Amino acid sequence: MLRVEHLTDREVRSPSLLPGWTVGHVLTHLARNADAHARRLSGALNGQDVPKYASGEDQRRREIEDGATRSADEILADLRTSVSRLEEVFALSTAAGWPNGHFRGGGHYGASGCPAHRLREVEMHHVDLGLGYNPSDWPEEYVVWDLPVLLSTVPERIGSAANRRSLMAWLAGRGPLDVETTSATW
Repeated sequence: MLRVEHLTDREVRSPSLLPGWTVGHVLTHLARNADAHARRLSGALNGQDVPKYASGEDQRRREIEDGATRSADEILADLRTSVSRLEEVFALSTAAGWPNGHFRGGGHYGASGCPAHRLREVEMHHVDLGLGYNPSDWPEEYVVWDLPVLLSTVPERIGSAANRRSLMAWLAGRGPLDVETTSATW
């Protein structure tokens, strides 16, 4: 929170590094993401397989759009409250031994994966804020966990056969990576 603690209204309305999103969008997304993880984990603690968002992607988008237009003070207070609530649920889950960690809530990972996925959201979007935090600042333990995960998604995100071949040659040390090689965003 230190990097964003003193943002002004003008700064939260400024563009982030994510196309179409302001800094306020990113911060609101981080707050809603904390709520979503807290919701899933609270459900798991109570024996319920709860999704991150009851109304799915529409709810997620609407909450981010609605929240991004608030003042800096409102956005930051919301983020502090959401993060605090999630930390409480993490503590309760730890004390309870992470029950029902296999519950997926309709998603692609179990509830026990929420802390790692939250770490990804925070680290990636910290960069996306465009406030001076860069990939070179990512903690090594985060890189050690997430690099193999992201690498496993590359085949499905590379569209053309030429891109797949270029990347494969580069990974095998058989040539440079073609500057035209692209992948879909994650």
